[in-house]
Amino acid sequence: MTEPRDPRRVPRPAQRGGQPPSRAGRPPAAKRPAPGRGAPRPGARRPGPRTPRPRSGAPALRLGSPRPRLRLVSLGLTLIMLIFVVRLFQVQAVDAGAFAAKANENRYVPVKLAAERGALTDRNGVDLATTVDAYDITADPSLLAPGKTRTDDAPQRAAALLAPILHEDEATLARKLDQPKARYVLLARQQTPQVWKRIKNLRKTLDAKAAAAPRSAPRPDVLTGIFADKHSKRLYPNKDLASGVLGFVNGAGKGGGGLEALLNKQLAGKDGKLVYAQSGGRRVPTADTQEHPAVPGTDVELTLDRDIQWAAQQAITDQVAKSGADRGYVVVQDTRTGEILALANAPAFDPNDVAKSDPEALGNAALSDAFEPGSTSKVMSMAAVLEEGVATPSTRVTVPNRLHRGDRLFADDVDHATWHLTLNGVLAKSSNIGTILATGQLGRTQPEANQVLYSYLRKFGIGKPTGLGFPGETDGILAKPQDWNTSQQYTIPFGQGLSLNAVQAASVYSTIANGGERIAPTLVRGTTGPDGHYAPAPRPAKNRVVSPKTARTLATMLESVVDDEEGTGAKAKIDGYRVGGKTGTSNRVDPKTGRYRGYTASFAGFAPADKPRITVYCAVQNPTKGSYFGGQVCGPIYQQVMAFALKTLQVPPTGAQPPRLPVTFTPGQ
Repeated sequence: MTEPRDPRRVPRPAQRGGQPPSRAGRPPAAKRPAPGRGAPRPGARRPGPRTPRPRSGAPALRLGSPRPRLRLVSLGLTLIMLIFVVRLFQVQAVDAGAFAAKANENRYVPVKLAAERGALTDRNGVDLATTVDAYDITADPSLLAPGKTRTDDAPQRAAALLAPILHEDEATLARKLDQPKARYVLLARQQTPQVWKRIKNLRKTLDAKAAAAPRSAPRPDVLTGIFADKHSKRLYPNKDLASGVLGFVNGAGKGGGGLEALLNKQLAGKDGKLVYAQSGGRRVPTADTQEHPAVPGTDVELTLDRDIQWAAQQAITDQVAKSGADRGYVVVQDTRTGEILALANAPAFDPNDVAKSDPEALGNAALSDAFEPGSTSKVMSMAAVLEEGVATPSTRVTVPNRLHRGDRLFADDVDHATWHLTLNGVLAKSSNIGTILATGQLGRTQPEANQVLYSYLRKFGIGKPTGLGFPGETDGILAKPQDWNTSQQYTIPFGQGLSLNAVQAASVYSTIANGGERIAPTLVRGTTGPDGHYAPAPRPAKNRVVSPKTARTLATMLESVVDDEEGTGAKAKIDGYRVGGKTGTSNRVDPKTGRYRGYTASFAGFAPADKPRITVYCAVQNPTKGSYFGGQVCGPIYQQVMAFALKTLQVPPTGAQPPRLPVTFTPGQ
């Protein structure tokens, strides 16, 4: 009987060179059951795949060790992780603030809140410049392509509808709209809300027709691609009225000239800012919003009176056209306060559309033009003579036909025999020779007389800023007396050889009218801030030029110029009022050539002469049609503007009779 087999015993692997020795009770390997034949013995392992044995005499194969490669991979991963750690440390610790700021920049969108520009009004609160809503009319031409509208002539049809509303050329609009690949074109700038409302109403009508039309029919809503960009617009409701004073606002919304530029900081206000969170280009409604409201600009009340400004501008515009002149200006000033009631220029410009204006009309010629005043300047020479006490209105002055001084012969505007005039008559008849003789008495020598006259001219404000600080303003030209050449010593007393601007000339007569005290001209009366608080303008500077007695005497002498039959200013008379004034006719320096060519005609005066309230100064440059004398050209302008201003301000006549100072004398009596 065979001994039972121990299940724990495992056959040993075969050894090289043959089979292992047979053990008792174990059949030889050759006699074992083949794999798959019969069940395996309990506890026996299934043999694994055998490694092929090398052929006899061949070298044995060895597998490479994976450890170096694993070390290299581990090192690479370690370096990568180290880089990530360093970068993470930099982002979260070192540069955390900078990256947070960048994230906020991308997440939070700042939007400027434009401040409303302050208004410019006249002295009665009438708007001269204000800010209103405006719209730039734009289009998306791609929405008018045939595939979108199912019609080939959508751009042309849209242009035909828009042209009469926008007042633009239909063909030009059609070319802009007929660009199927374009997404944006500008059709018209600065349109009023009423214009955009008309377009919207028309579009609604077309949309209704499109909804009612069959699907296959062409769509009549050809305005579907028309849009509007809303913004603010500076509006000048009176067009060219006072344009030289107001100036204009440029495309960037800043003052480009006049008071708009001078007062830009006050008028502009302070822009605000709105910061909101956005995601994907859209505002996040639940996120925090920071808003800094805009501070509106300050409203500025000017000294101008709109009605008087209109009268002055109409009068000078008509006269410049009638005379074929280059330009002209009128200044109206309140003699008691120095406030300028009107400052008119011709030609003017429309600040609503500066691009279409004449470049030479821009600016304020009444302040920027420097010209020789002529005989209107004689009032300063007479003031010096009277104040220094070297003559009185009745002092006799014999005026020859010609006067030899230095290397020149001087003459009056008209050829005459010897005149026997009083000092009052010298002013009334505007004698150049008589003025030279009178001012020669200001010193024992001519240089001394020159020095005295120069001091008075400076007191009257000649060669100095007016005090307005206006952009482009000229100080005029007045050389020092030691620099006066032989000719200037005798021409400056009657208004040639020095220059000034129109406001300076008006200020001279306001000084006489105000009792000899000069008040600096002003254009701003007060301001109203964003809080509604009104602040009056600072008081203007004052200085005493001549005594009240001298001023009253001069006012009476100036009446002779207008009222006396022999005076040169008869055309400036105003029924019921006593008027004092002076004509001026001077040789004009052509600004283009620097040589004398043509004339400057002027007139200056105030009323009522015995209780002055208003000064009016008029000048016309280079009149080429008709007369060029100041009394003929500017006398009527003075009369027209002064009469209107007196009625507007309700200034009554005094009713007193003028004293009628003598103009001539009889020799030997």
